[in-house]
Amino acid sequence: MNDRPVQRNDLHFASASDLAQVIARREIGCLEALDMYIERVDLFDGSLNSVVVRDYDRARERARDLDAKKAAIGPLHGVPMTVKESFDVEGLPTTFGVPEYARNPARSAVAVRRLEAAGAVVFGKTNVPRLLLDWQSFNAIYGVTNNPWDVSKTPGGSSGGAAAALAAGMTGLEVGSDIGGSIRVPAHMSGIFGHKPSWGLLPMVGHSLMGAVSATDISVIGPLARSVSDLQLALAVLAGPDAADSGLRLALPPARTESLTEMRVAVWPEDPVSPTDPEITAHIRELAEFLARRGAHVRFSRPSIDVAESYTLFLKLIASALAPRFTTEQLAEAAARAAANPADPGPDAIMDRNYSLLHREWLPLNERRHLIRRIWQSFFDDFDVLLCPPFGTPALPHDTTSVQRDRRVVVNGQTIPYNGLGFWPGIIGAYYLPATVVPLGLTKDKLPIGVQIVGPLHGDLRTLALARILEREWRAYAPPPTPA
Repeated sequence: MNDRPVQRNDLHFASASDLAQVIARREIGCLEALDMYIERVDLFDGSLNSVVVRDYDRARERARDLDAKKAAIGPLHGVPMTVKESFDVEGLPTTFGVPEYARNPARSAVAVRRLEAAGAVVFGKTNVPRLLLDWQSFNAIYGVTNNPWDVSKTPGGSSGGAAAALAAGMTGLEVGSDIGGSIRVPAHMSGIFGHKPSWGLLPMVGHSLMGAVSATDISVIGPLARSVSDLQLALAVLAGPDAADSGLRLALPPARTESLTEMRVAVWPEDPVSPTDPEITAHIRELAEFLARRGAHVRFSRPSIDVAESYTLFLKLIASALAPRFTTEQLAEAAARAAANPADPGPDAIMDRNYSLLHREWLPLNERRHLIRRIWQSFFDDFDVLLCPPFGTPALPHDTTSVQRDRRVVVNGQTIPYNGLGFWPGIIGAYYLPATVVPLGLTKDKLPIGVQIVGPLHGDLRTLALARILEREWRAYAPPPTPA
């Protein structure tokens, strides 16, 4: 939490934690806070198109009810917020950006209900790509979301609308989802904070195209925010077993240390398996030098894994996990492409070959994943956290016309398939590891970039501990130059 008092004229850029305290002190009412954000959306979202579903009337009614209460109902009492479009909110459509999948759920997602029970006022939903399968955020229903740092660029995906709204001061807090970087990439591209929790830590019921209650492999939900204190607060509100697992109790292990001089930090700024923009690598190296000067135990190191194999394994596993989102016809088309190119080593071809795996074919892949997980766990016996890029590039220019598998990007002088950009998110996510993305700096083109702080499975409090230090001593959230 910031030490300085929150100024009334910049409350829209305040952390949700600070705003909740201002409301608790009755310096501003719940309805007044909500109208502050609604005014921002109405003024500035025309250029960004981030808050694409708006529920002002019901939100105002709830804010009035909260104002009438004598005491706060929870730590987010009166804090206005939005949620990613893919979360069910009773009375609002859920589409995943696909017109034919539009439905009106009878009940809100578990995450939304937990946020509301903590006092949050949900006033809208934010934009996503079709099926949540892009590092850009556009679809046929709601159109294109722009990055507030440069409207010719994407804010990332698939939680791109969430990141843009937060960066532009149009919402107090957000919750997104991540299977291939969909929290981490937008946080990185938009200059905010995001936390991809350990797999299974936050229940995902109510975040499914088909109303599934089982968890999808690799996929998680998690918070995006303008401060680390907000990530911690949201994680505390959202984490814990669903009602079906009511016999379980959550007790995350504490960080081994919160002292920088005792912290053991590994740094992995680039890898020959997949190119990384040199500005991102340089900023991470600069951060490593800063941490070493401040007394942290810093070493350039990574787990002793076969990196290429680990990334290929991610592509196979994510293809299998994503298969239920596709129609029978789309899966047949992928199988036909795979049959025509059986030896193609590209990421799209690998995924095509694995969308329709038999369960007996998936099982050895899963076994290999868990063997690699053990290597990661041993690595974190020697290090508290690992720093690496969240993504290979800063914010990308919009590309709303071409088919994803036909797109190419140039990274550090190499032309690679667009879906090859999944390397840094996938090499972490496939192994269930938590990762916190924090602002790292600005490129020469004044685009924000972030760093990914990775910890062991259920080591979420480790990554957040270093994130707090970096927010305080390296770089905090800063508003983009536009909107004003």
